Amino acid sequence: MEQDDPQRIVEAVLFASSKPLRMAEIEAASQLSDDVIRRALARLKKENEERGSAIEVVKIGIRYSMQLRKEYTGYGMPFAEVEVPKEVLKTAAYVAYNQPIRQSELVEALGSEVYEHVRVLRSAGLISVKKQGQTLLLSTSKKFPEYFGIPSSRKEDIKRWMESQVSR
Repeated sequence: MEQDDPQRIVEAVLFASSKPLRMAEIEAASQLSDDVIRRALARLKKENEERGSAIEVVKIGIRYSMQLRKEYTGYGMPFAEVEVPKEVLKTAAYVAYNQPIRQSELVEALGSEVYEHVRVLRSAGLISVKKQGQTLLLSTSKKFPEYFGIPSSRKEDIKRWMESQVSR
């Protein structure tokens, strides 16, 4: 295998990144053209599918990433660093499913620990807030679908994706 094989260069960039990357970020890191990167991504995706790899190349919105296939996440998750504490994920899911939602409604539904959860989610950049009277109106941010591997940032698509995960 060639040391400067575009497919392997793109694979290395995606593998090393802790977040999904825009095409411009892959270009800057690899010094490859847009067309070369797109071909390398397609070949890499096909190669992983053909060999039944536990890793897949995905497009999330306008960004690209390597991630574990759903059926293998249970094996990899014990070793993955979790940025959002598990107890906060319930609040994140509730906001995503019911967005936009007033923080006061969230507290009513889930309890007062929600105030701390909202602080954590805001600092992680996963939710956005707008002042609405005496409370805050909460919605998912653009980072939310990227973080969870949801292929769209539209509220309806996020809700549909969440429903599909429950039915699995």
